Amino acid sequence: MRGCLLGAVFVVTHAGAQSATQTASDAAPDAESLKTIALPAEPPKPVVGSSGDRTPAPQIEEIIVTAQKKSESIQNTPISMTAFNEKMLQERGIDSVEKLQGNVPGISIEPFPTSNSTLRLFIRGVGLADAQVTQDPAVGVYLDGVYIARSSGLALEVADLERIEVLKGPQGTLYGRNTTGGAINLITKRPDPSGFWVEFTSSGGERALASGKATINAPLSADAAVKLGVLAKRQDGYVENTGPGGDFGDRKALGLRFDASWTPYDWLRADYGFDLTRVDAYAQMPQDVLPPDSDKGSANLIKEYAALNSVYSPHRLDHLATGMPMEQSTTRIDGHALTLTMPFEGYELKYIGAYRSLDDNYYADLGGGAGSLDFRLDSNYYDGPAATVAYGGPTPLVIPELKQHQWSHELQFKGKLFDEQFEYILGGFLFSERATDRTPFSHQASSALLPAQAAALYQLIPGLVNPLISLAGPRIVTFNMRDYGADNHAAALFGQGTWTPSWFDERLHLTLGYRHSQDSREAIKTYTQDNYLEVNVNGLGTAFLADSADAFDHVRGKRSYSNDSLSFISAFDLRPDVHLYAKYVEGYRSGGFNLRDPQISAASGPASDGTDYGFGFEEGFAPEYVASTEVGIKSDWFDRRFRINADVFYTDFKDMQITFLIPGTLGDTKATNAGHARIQGVELELAWAVTSWLNLSGDYSYLDAKVLKVIDATGANVADQYPFPSAPRHSGVLAADYTFFRGRWGQLRGSTNYSYMGERDGGGLPGRSDLSYLPAYGLVNTRLAVSGITLGHGELEVAAFARNLLDKDYITEAIPTLPQTDRAVFWGEPRTIGMELSYVWQ
Repeated sequence: MRGCLLGAVFVVTHAGAQSATQTASDAAPDAESLKTIALPAEPPKPVVGSSGDRTPAPQIEEIIVTAQKKSESIQNTPISMTAFNEKMLQERGIDSVEKLQGNVPGISIEPFPTSNSTLRLFIRGVGLADAQVTQDPAVGVYLDGVYIARSSGLALEVADLERIEVLKGPQGTLYGRNTTGGAINLITKRPDPSGFWVEFTSSGGERALASGKATINAPLSADAAVKLGVLAKRQDGYVENTGPGGDFGDRKALGLRFDASWTPYDWLRADYGFDLTRVDAYAQMPQDVLPPDSDKGSANLIKEYAALNSVYSPHRLDHLATGMPMEQSTTRIDGHALTLTMPFEGYELKYIGAYRSLDDNYYADLGGGAGSLDFRLDSNYYDGPAATVAYGGPTPLVIPELKQHQWSHELQFKGKLFDEQFEYILGGFLFSERATDRTPFSHQASSALLPAQAAALYQLIPGLVNPLISLAGPRIVTFNMRDYGADNHAAALFGQGTWTPSWFDERLHLTLGYRHSQDSREAIKTYTQDNYLEVNVNGLGTAFLADSADAFDHVRGKRSYSNDSLSFISAFDLRPDVHLYAKYVEGYRSGGFNLRDPQISAASGPASDGTDYGFGFEEGFAPEYVASTEVGIKSDWFDRRFRINADVFYTDFKDMQITFLIPGTLGDTKATNAGHARIQGVELELAWAVTSWLNLSGDYSYLDAKVLKVIDATGANVADQYPFPSAPRHSGVLAADYTFFRGRWGQLRGSTNYSYMGERDGGGLPGRSDLSYLPAYGLVNTRLAVSGITLGHGELEVAAFARNLLDKDYITEAIPTLPQTDRAVFWGEPRTIGMELSYVWQ
């Protein structure tokens, strides 16, 4: 398959409506103008009875994007990007950020092991493998221009998406910090005062899939309208829990969106939006693949017994079991946004203010899948003797809870000077957030011990005598408590100007951008972890404290940062439909604190692996800096029937943030600025409107990512132990879309796409990517639809779809650190077949 992707990669997509390049305002692009680059225009129906019935030559329709905070054709935007319009989102089943996986080459979206609603995003191999309230992602996500700060809750359901834009590479000037990998813009529909309409979509399929979406647009006057969208969805998971509690992966989601738009004057437009998402789900359980042959550090005492109480298989299993009841996780996200747009005398002033909140309750069971009560990795109820000694009685079920609140304000001023030869935007940005991540005192892990391990441990505890060694029921029980807090603030001033001189017939465009950013970050950590030895003496249980981790009692870390980022773009219109560009962009990712660092500070001495790393939680880590150079072409040929977009890029990282697991621990990590790295690559996009019935297009991405320098505690360069965790060398998307029949009653259309994801290293244990790697895979999705059916005052569409048509087994995440296994994996979704019905009334 790699050989195919190295060549010209074609994807077939079908036309939507008659080709026309339209313009739209930045505040509210017209829906008809939002045509994706990969969706050529649908040929118009022939006029019945005309003696000269002809179908015009097909053309590739453009999409109007706002990636540079202004409305412009995607072909005129000097950014490597992919966009999807509303029709394409529907045809590819994209209703959330998570569904972008497999639809955009060079992007990797991975679920976090303990939370279904948390995503790890990587663009061009750049992202964040961990998810903490004190550590920022490298891919910025924006909902109608509002920054979403946390990886937790990114698996949100958006009720009324109109367009998604994926910007690849650093976006340091206009978007600012934490976009060193790129940015994702989610754009929803704006209310339309021109008419009343209702849209309804319903679908059903395998594993009890059932979803429905309804949108109502209602004009209030000639200059005001409101819109309400509701989305409900449920589906069973694909791994049955034969133990107590819910089944792994079962999920229910509700999305609600309300929008209001009012234009009281020619110089003022007000847009208000409210969105709410609630997800109730049962987390997946990792499937153990390899027994625990590696050094597990302190977990060496329990790994042999844990292995006896675990299920291993290199193939996907359709059932596993928990020992304690599997509990439900709940995520609630809501947001308010107000946008004021004030055009006057050729200028425009815009304000975007927003408040968002996140409440994420996440329960996970990482045990061995055999349903054992003698080996557990969960925070459920525990009533053994250790609980009585440590807590005074049974510890209750505890579901960790993350809460986050954020406020943001952005002001933009746009205008033109010198007979419109110079176009500029100036702006300011303010952001603040507060977050907590709490787990009250609870059971974390427990395991019985084999006699040899019990004997070794007894000798370490004063007061125990050898006769106890032969007594039944010895086990290790771990309790912990954590209370984390974060208080972050950011401010920025930015500006970007584009000069189009009269030279070369105004075909040269020179752009210069600048952004000054300031960040202040504060983190508070309270944490205890105690390991107890439980023994039974003549049927009576007792427990002894074996050891404790370093206790954190409101330990505070506080740091401030500032950054100046530049961008320069030179673009040249070789022909009206051929655009060349070269760009240099700087960016940075904010520093922070690592809540998983088990050491308070540099004074704590060696870690559990015996290494003195010279820093702890209090010191934190500094910002990461990137500088990227890119050269590209965006071109249409043969009267816009064939499109070639391509770019090559080189990105240099300095003070790269490296997070790695401390050997021999379950989840203790270190995060530091130890790295220097580079990423270089090629991206190619092709589209071909072959006939009015057949269209082809395609995307391909090649990445060569390498960490060049990581200095360990001894001063040695150990860069080869720290590969980029999610940088596939090859990835691509192929699709086919064909109109089989077109008549008075409607048309029959079919579309098929193939996505390929190359092998990824996965990260985790330094030097052991063999335990965390993610194999390459390819998936086929297809859809067959009958559309354009007139029914009453509207149109009906009926479609059948299949995701992962060939039922391919593939791995989405691997964990090398659990005590019972050297490699545990999460499997991707198996084949799903279903039906969809859509109706638009107006």
